[in-house]
Amino acid sequence: MPLGAEGFSLIELPPVTTELLATYDELPVDPYMGHGTRYKKFSQYRLTASADGGWSFGLLPHRDYTAFKKFNPVGGGMRRTYPPLDADFTPLIAVGAREIGLDRNEDWQINVHQNRSRAERGRPGPLTPEGVHHDGHEFVMIGVLRREGVTGGETRLWNPGDEKPFWNGTLEPGRAVLLDDRRIAHDVTDIVATGERPGHRDIFIVAFSRWSEKWYGDEHDAAALDDEN
Repeated sequence: MPLGAEGFSLIELPPVTTELLATYDELPVDPYMGHGTRYKKFSQYRLTASADGGWSFGLLPHRDYTAFKKFNPVGGGMRRTYPPLDADFTPLIAVGAREIGLDRNEDWQINVHQNRSRAERGRPGPLTPEGVHHDGHEFVMIGVLRREGVTGGETRLWNPGDEKPFWNGTLEPGRAVLLDDRRIAHDVTDIVATGERPGHRDIFIVAFSRWSEKWYGDEHDAAALDDEN
C-alpha cells in the first residue's frame, strides 16, 4: 500500500539554494484565492521513467489552471491564469516521487504550485480557503521551504466523514508530507503574524496523476469548467 498503513508519509527535503528561495519574493498576488494574502506561480510537467531509476521531467506547454468545484468549491470551475515557474523544483519532486513509489510502467502528469502565504498583524493568512478537501489526484506532495514571522499553519489529515483529524502537525522548513489523496483529506490552519511586521510561509505543492487519466489538456479543462458540484 503506498505511503504506509495510514496513507501518508513525512520526509526530509534536500537543501535548497538561496536563489530558489529568492524567487518567492517575486511571486505575483493570486487574484483568485486568499483575498490578497497569497502569491503564486504554476507549471505542469510530464514524468517518464528513466533508465537510471529516476524520472525525466518534460515541461508541458503553459496553460491556465482549472480545478473541479467538487474538490475546490472556492477556486474550482473557473480558469485561473498564473505565470509559469522560474524556479526549478524537480530535484525536490524527484525525492517525493521516489518515496511515493510511483508506478514506473506509466507516465505521470504533475501540477506544480509555488505559493507564498502572507500574514500581518490583525490579518491572518488563510492556507486552505476551501476547507477540508481532496485535490482529486492520486498523490499530493506539500513541501515547506520557509516560515518567517508566523505561527499556525498546522497541517491536518482526515479520514473521510470523521469529525476530527487523525493526524496534525506543523511542517517545519525542509520537510514535506506525501498524501494518498484519494484515501485521505487534508487542510491547513491559518498562519498568524507573530510581531508587528508581516510574516510568510513559502511552500510548493505537487499533484501526481497518471497520464492516462488526462488531467492535462482541453478535455480536462472542459470537464472542470462544466463541473457544477
